[in-house]
Amino acid sequence: MTWIPRVDASAWPAPGWRTCSLVAVAILAVQAAALLAMGHSPICTCGTVELWYGPTAGPGTSQHLTDWYTFTHVVHGFLFYLLLWIAVPGAPFSLMVLAGLGIEAGWEIVENTPIIIERYRQTALAAGYFGDSVVNSLVDSIAMLAGFVMARRLPVWWALGLVLAMEVVLALVIRDNLTLNVVQLIHPIEAISHWQAGG
Repeated sequence: MTWIPRVDASAWPAPGWRTCSLVAVAILAVQAAALLAMGHSPICTCGTVELWYGPTAGPGTSQHLTDWYTFTHVVHGFLFYLLLWIAVPGAPFSLMVLAGLGIEAGWEIVENTPIIIERYRQTALAAGYFGDSVVNSLVDSIAMLAGFVMARRLPVWWALGLVLAMEVVLALVIRDNLTLNVVQLIHPIEAISHWQAGG
């Protein structure tokens, strides 16, 4: 993968976990503040916070703590770990965690801008989508961290198998996954939209 810029990070100092924890909290605080500034609700406008919200296209999607799309953020963690492992070989894991969290928080902010929300609405599954609640967005970032840590600890083939399993199960259960989500965001395909709509 020579197309990914590489920086030898083997000599970079490793900050302590206390410092990393403070920086991680600061990143999440900036993420939350940005979403609040854009007008997103702290919790579901229904007034409750559920641990799990199962309906795939209901009004509570992306509003409660977790839903089917939480798994796509776990996959983010695996992918971000792979990219950082390639781009900054030898970097301390604590710095890689903060970089991964920064990338995820940045995406969460961009994903919840009006232009991206409107782009999502062009697909069959997100016709009524109006963005994430702040609490859902923060849990998405934590889910990414879970995937990041698993990517570090699991053998390569186990990690690859887990990612593929999540993508396949999501495709079968909700007719969506990270791969389809990215494809439909970049260049919506009518055939995929038709299938996702139940056609």
